[in-house]
Amino acid sequence: MIEWIKANDTVLWWLAASSAVMFVATLFLVPWLIVRIPEDYFARKHRRRKQKETRHPLTRAAVLMGKNVLGGVFILVGIVLLALPGQGLLTILVGVMLLNFPGKFAFERWLVTRRPILRSVNWLRRRARRAPLTLDT
Repeated sequence: MIEWIKANDTVLWWLAASSAVMFVATLFLVPWLIVRIPEDYFARKHRRRKQKETRHPLTRAAVLMGKNVLGGVFILVGIVLLALPGQGLLTILVGVMLLNFPGKFAFERWLVTRRPILRSVNWLRRRARRAPLTLDT
């Protein structure tokens, strides 16, 4: 094992540096995103459909692809942060909210109703002087 560490010290330094960057980034980015969730976002069983998009189809596709890639990155970083210092579950929640897939809203509602996640989200919202998320019971 010691030989492997000595042979791969550059890789280990990169992993340590990226872990530190992810930790610091999630300390600022995840709370910033969570306090911007509307308080009644999960209050209904079904999401309201938006008006017809007025953007050009290529712009809409580029935004959708970028949002999905960013969501995937957040989920991967969140999974890594489950083992490293950081806000793994909240980072995964933000990643899921950025992705588009069938059944997304039901999964988001299920995820946010987990007591530790809801407690953490509402604690962050309270610190930012925002109303807690309201859920239908």
